[in-house]
Amino acid sequence: MMNRRKFIPALAAAPLAAAAADGRKHLIVHADDAGMCHSANAATMEAMEKGLVSSASVMMPCPWVQEFTEWARAHPEKDIGLHLTLTSEWRCYRWRPVAPQDRVRGLIDREGYMWRDVRSTATNAKAEEIETELRAQIERARQYGVRFTHLDSHMGTVFARPDYFEIYVKLAEEYGVPCMLPRPNETNAANLKGYPVTPEMLREKEKAGLKMLDRLVTGVPGRKPEERRESYLKLIAGLKPGVTKLIIHLAKDDPEIRAITNNWEQRWSDFLFWTSDDARRALEKHGVELYTYRRLAGS
Repeated sequence: MMNRRKFIPALAAAPLAAAAADGRKHLIVHADDAGMCHSANAATMEAMEKGLVSSASVMMPCPWVQEFTEWARAHPEKDIGLHLTLTSEWRCYRWRPVAPQDRVRGLIDREGYMWRDVRSTATNAKAEEIETELRAQIERARQYGVRFTHLDSHMGTVFARPDYFEIYVKLAEEYGVPCMLPRPNETNAANLKGYPVTPEMLREKEKAGLKMLDRLVTGVPGRKPEERRESYLKLIAGLKPGVTKLIIHLAKDDPEIRAITNNWEQRWSDFLFWTSDDARRALEKHGVELYTYRRLAGS
């Protein structure tokens, strides 16, 4: 069997020094949900090429994944991770597991798709089914030629059970890339509320030398472009030294995204801000440096 740790040698061999030791403000502007649909792909690709989005992750089970992975192959310098996907939440736009269905029956609802919510997945899917599916997604990414730099989690499902969490971390170590792990501190406590992954479990990973995010921001207030703009300007102004990951969701304003989700306006607003001069000026004004998982791995 191929040694998976050799897949991205520079990442696997990285030293374990703290990424924020220089005392600077580092911000990973991270676009989730690439591959979900064409609208998300178009916005993400443009924001990474012309805007300020420094990182993204792709959902391998989704219908438009080949469009995004083709772009990723053509842009190997971009910071692209895998948005490990165990749920399919939209009303009329669904996807199925990548693994053979007879090996992951606990991941499939009565309609033949992945469960719509985290609780249903955690109630029905065995740990071995989770590992089978996540491995299938990672191997499909490799098959499509994606040189992924990190792993993270759609809807946080890998944090829904301790055994899921251990599989997630194990796979990141096995494939030689960081995974999204918030440092066990008060700032990140709110993101763990309702999940059984405890600060003690995270502290154990930190002691083991895994790369950690100093702060994880999973969303900001507002729906319309001006509301989102004000929220992001406030966030940038208040950033502290260290590595902060900001999760955003991007889409163009088109009939496709409007038909898929009622939160299309937030996605369009995120695209507008993170491709704007306002965002660029704010980062410069407050001394914020864009960051990536590739740099985190090498820190």
